[in-house]
Amino acid sequence: MIDTAGTDTAGTDTEQQPKRSQKTALLVIGAIGLIVIGFAVGFLVQMPLADKGNPVPADNSVDVGFAQDMTVHHNQAIEMATIGYTDAVDPLVKNLAYDILTTQQNQVGQMQGWLALWDKAPLSSGGYMAWMTADSGHSMSGMSAATTTGAQTTMPGMASADDMARLRTATGSDVDVLFLQLMLRHHQGGLEMMQYGATYAETPAVRQLAQTMVNTQTSESQLMTQMLTEKGAQPL
Repeated sequence: MIDTAGTDTAGTDTEQQPKRSQKTALLVIGAIGLIVIGFAVGFLVQMPLADKGNPVPADNSVDVGFAQDMTVHHNQAIEMATIGYTDAVDPLVKNLAYDILTTQQNQVGQMQGWLALWDKAPLSSGGYMAWMTADSGHSMSGMSAATTTGAQTTMPGMASADDMARLRTATGSDVDVLFLQLMLRHHQGGLEMMQYGATYAETPAVRQLAQTMVNTQTSESQLMTQMLTEKGAQPL
């Protein structure tokens, strides 16, 4: 189709698809590299502890549960950030998406490295957040009801299948706003899990990583709230 200015708009649209596919492929390759690096870091951080004869965390421990469930939580954020980095219009949104993408890929690698070193399953089975229940023996003061009722079928802040479909098909500035809204809710939803891990995990490296997540995502949440305000949009 030729527009009134003589431009082949159909050809332009067709050309954009290979470019998007190439960028996505490069992101996937980079993601694999970051996860491998994080995996190695997880091993190296834990090796001195293993040499000192520290006990391996139990299957139902905060350490194991946090690493398993936060991997799932992070993986969705990585998927959203990949879309944000690839399709967002605002360069500041792209930069934020890239930071989230690379940071959380590395953290997933670390958590999976620990689980492999501990000879634990990479992901939990039978629901999420069971390690945050009253059965864990920790004080539940200040924690929400979601942390006291056993394993959950989903985790706070997770986007629904419909949410993800909307993000994948959004175009233009709609990508910027929807990405910020979904990621802000995702960060806020995972905060309690991170705080719990930072407080109650037995392994110093796990507590440190969880606290790093709290600090980073709190700062990012403040930034995303500000960016939404500047775009005339509201959090979900």
